[in-house]
Amino acid sequence: MQKYSTRLWLLALALGWSFDLLFWDKEPGISFFIFVTLTLAGGVLLLWQAQIRPARNTWFLLAPIAFFAAFTFIRLEPLTVFLGYVLTLLTMAVLVISYQTGRWTLYSLADYFAGFFRLLFSLIAEPLIFQAQVGKAKAESGAEEKRPSAFWPIARGLLFAIPVLAFFTSLLSSADMVFAQRIEGLVELFSLEKLPEYIFRAIYISVMAYALAGTLLHAAKPGQDEKLIGIEKPLVPAFLGFTESAIVLGSVTLLFASFVFIQFQYFFGGLQNIKLDGYTYADYARNGFGELVTVAFFSLLLFLGLSTITRRNEGGQRQIFSGLGIFLVALVGVMLVSAFQRLVLYEIAYGFTRLRTYTHVFIIWLGLLLLTTIILELRNRQRAFALAAIFASLGFAASLTIMNVDGFIVRQNVSRQMQGDRLDVGYLASLSEDAVPVLASLYRSPELDASTRDQIGAALACFNNQAEARQTEETPNWQSFHISRYQSARTLASLNLKDYNFEEDEYYATSVTTPLDETYNCYEQYMD
Repeated sequence: MQKYSTRLWLLALALGWSFDLLFWDKEPGISFFIFVTLTLAGGVLLLWQAQIRPARNTWFLLAPIAFFAAFTFIRLEPLTVFLGYVLTLLTMAVLVISYQTGRWTLYSLADYFAGFFRLLFSLIAEPLIFQAQVGKAKAESGAEEKRPSAFWPIARGLLFAIPVLAFFTSLLSSADMVFAQRIEGLVELFSLEKLPEYIFRAIYISVMAYALAGTLLHAAKPGQDEKLIGIEKPLVPAFLGFTESAIVLGSVTLLFASFVFIQFQYFFGGLQNIKLDGYTYADYARNGFGELVTVAFFSLLLFLGLSTITRRNEGGQRQIFSGLGIFLVALVGVMLVSAFQRLVLYEIAYGFTRLRTYTHVFIIWLGLLLLTTIILELRNRQRAFALAAIFASLGFAASLTIMNVDGFIVRQNVSRQMQGDRLDVGYLASLSEDAVPVLASLYRSPELDASTRDQIGAALACFNNQAEARQTEETPNWQSFHISRYQSARTLASLNLKDYNFEEDEYYATSVTTPLDETYNCYEQYMD
């Protein structure tokens, strides 16, 4: 890479400047996708010119990167967008640490942690090390004597010229008022009063360029001698005896079995379990989910940890340990099924919200991860748990992205309304613009009764009022373009909502009066 040091720094500075152009004082939109595309394209092209080729498996990582980066400007639902940002950056980090080897599918959890730590070190130290090597190579080859740099003479000349120009400009401005006005206009044009802001932006552009250069240099490191942790020698030598581990697993398994025995009433009890021992079903379901997820997480850690540090002889001890571990994980799976059943009953009784939808999808993917853990244990492929966890995480995020969480909530809650349950118009209006196309489709449906259409129209009118208020406050820019907001605006413009009235003295309407003379809030009245 030393031959391409100038191109490396020019690319890094260009990407740092593009980050400033795309994000400074602008609401995120298509900007993140553009920045990711520029970074990947520029980095791969530079490394390709340096004869550094990505491994075949590395190319597969481009699919999730493109998917999640694209949906950051397609969806507006908060968790979906947040996961899009996080998983895009994490997947790009995986691409960097396995750029030349493509061995990310073989990494264990320890390999991933070690790889991310090395990448962090490269972000901080690699550009300095690289530049020192470039300077040493030039000094040894005598390149500096053959081609003296023209940068410093130009910089010194400008430094000397600035005070001279300032002196003569002040004299000429005093001599001619028209010239003085032109100078004042020039000062305003460059907004010199914002000099502190410009300095700050120049600093963070430089920091961004430095970090990007370190990332590219890390990807350029030879990876042929990369050794996977725990293949030739275990990361932590097995030191715990089989008897001790069996007692721990056996006792926890008995505890879980007793808990599962009690939980079976929720498989058959139905809605009559909404009240239990003085607790409302809502309280019980909310509290129970958090604890059960924690139990599932630490159960996996317990099993994987004991599997790593336990000494087991071939034959009976290994089979007994695997049997206890599999039974433990299976009991945790039953707990999740119980939690899922209670959640479904809770949704039937109280409707869908974002948190309940997240929970609904998360339990499914956590259950699949538990099932995969059992399969890996049976096949003695425990190292592959890291890959399974990655796919489960990507699957959970992709499920939320594809299903359109806010649109799903609208469909489910309107369906409940048509069956006689209450529809919270304020909650629907508090969702993101992802819900607008679904609301509009239902609003136009001839199958809706007048009351339901009236309430859906109220939610749409609230969205329309909020969009109009936003237009008066925000200056549109192309970096903030968002497909969901664009589709929402077009959909609202195609609807006739003139019969929905708001209080004229409020800039942000808090309530709307419908054609059926009903008044609804434009904000949610209660939360989970």
